[in-house]
Amino acid sequence: MTTLRMKSPAKPAERRIAIGKTLLFIACLLPLARAAWIVLRGEAVNPVEFITRSTGTWTLVWLLATLAMTPLRRFSGQAWPLKCRRMLGLFAFFYASLHFTTYIWLDQFFDWQHILKDIAKRPFITVGFAAIVLMAPLALTSTQGWMRRLKRNWGKLHRLVYPVAILAVTHYWWLVKKDITQPLIYAAALALLLGLRLWWRARKA
Repeated sequence: MTTLRMKSPAKPAERRIAIGKTLLFIACLLPLARAAWIVLRGEAVNPVEFITRSTGTWTLVWLLATLAMTPLRRFSGQAWPLKCRRMLGLFAFFYASLHFTTYIWLDQFFDWQHILKDIAKRPFITVGFAAIVLMAPLALTSTQGWMRRLKRNWGKLHRLVYPVAILAVTHYWWLVKKDITQPLIYAAALALLLGLRLWWRARKA
C-alpha cells in the first residue's frame, strides 16, 4: 500500500514573507481605493484630472520602490526585498496602464487623431508614451516561464526599467510648469538609486 505524504508545514521565514507580500498587495491597492472613494463622494473638483494625477503619481512611487529593492537587499542583507520587487514592478505597470487609459478614454474620448497629434507634438506626452511602451514587455515577461525561456536575455531585457524610470520622471517634470518641488524629489530619488548602481559597478570593475 502506498502511504500518503503529509505536506510539510511552511517555514517561519516563508510564512513571514507570504504575509508580508499579502500586506504589500493590499497596500498597493489602497491609493486606488482612496482615489475611487474621493471621486465617488464628489470631493474631486475635476475627477478626470484627479484620477490622471493620482495614477501617474503612484506609477512613479511603485517604479522607484521597485528600483529601491536591490539597494535595500544589499544594505539589509535580507532576501525579502527581491521577493517583493516583481509585485512592485507589476503594480507600477498597472497604475501606468490606468494613467494612460484615463488619458485616452476619459480625457480624449478615444479621439485617436488628436491622441497621436498629442504624442507627436507635446514632449511630456511623448516621453510618457515611450515609458509605458517600454514597460509593457517587462510586465509581460515577468513570469518564471519567461525567465526560463529568455535565460540570460531576461536580465538584459529588464534593464529597460532604468530608461523607463528616467522617462517617467522626465514626463512628470515636463508636465509641471511652475512648482517643480515634487518632480525634483522624484528626480533626486532616482539619481540616488541609479548612482548606487553605478558606484557598485565601478567598484566591481
